[in-house]
Amino acid sequence: MERARVLTADTGPGVLLRHWRARRRLSQLDLAMEAGVSSRHLSFVETGRAQPSREMVLLLARALDVPLRDRNALLVAAGYAPIYRETPLAAPAMAQVRRALDFILRQQEPYPALVLDRHWNVLAVNDGSARVQAAFLDAERVAKLGPPNAMRLMFHPDAFRPYIVNWEATAASLIQWLHRDAATGLGGLETRALLDELLSYPDVPRQWRTLDLDASPAPFLPIEFRRDDLALRYFTTLTTLGTPHDITAQELRIEAFFPADEATEAATRRLSG
Repeated sequence: MERARVLTADTGPGVLLRHWRARRRLSQLDLAMEAGVSSRHLSFVETGRAQPSREMVLLLARALDVPLRDRNALLVAAGYAPIYRETPLAAPAMAQVRRALDFILRQQEPYPALVLDRHWNVLAVNDGSARVQAAFLDAERVAKLGPPNAMRLMFHPDAFRPYIVNWEATAASLIQWLHRDAATGLGGLETRALLDELLSYPDVPRQWRTLDLDASPAPFLPIEFRRDDLALRYFTTLTTLGTPHDITAQELRIEAFFPADEATEAATRRLSG
């Protein structure tokens, strides 16, 4: 809980910089060399003995690959105004982003694809995703779970969980994604609340309650659904929109499902009718 608290508390820039440097597993010397600054000055900034300039804050944030939302937090902690905007996805200024997302979803047909926000809430799905949900899920029971959330749909006993053959392996990877989001502050209290909710579900292994710092995110996640005679074996990928300068756009995730074998490819096309 401490790491998540640090990024939301009213602390100085040095505390936040030390947090991000620890998350990136960099020494002060490593970061100083990466940013092209004096390691002595960096030490003074981290301990509060020196006040970083606005340019220094941004330089170190870029070297640490800090998300835009947290770059704003660093700037505010250092006494500067935030510079990165957060535009609602429905705003006219985001029309081209929405157009790009729609194009990606269509191109993934007939295989499932979803657009997710930083809380893993489902913002949009393609027809392929809707068909898979209809084949496996009871719409009335899922509606009682609240607004669609990708993590909740995978973990809840009334959603996909009973139909995922390799659920424990899949869920173990997903819970670490959520742990990392909570540890870095991504999603704030809502992400922490979602993590606590998932960990409270029946038969969730106790070892999933902690962040595994040695676990690196896999480039793809295999997942197998089975209900009666319908078996679908996919692997999924999570992608983002490159290097946007808007917080909303940067935090979007696109989850795409690809058939892992010819049988799944054929079954998916049959579902599309």
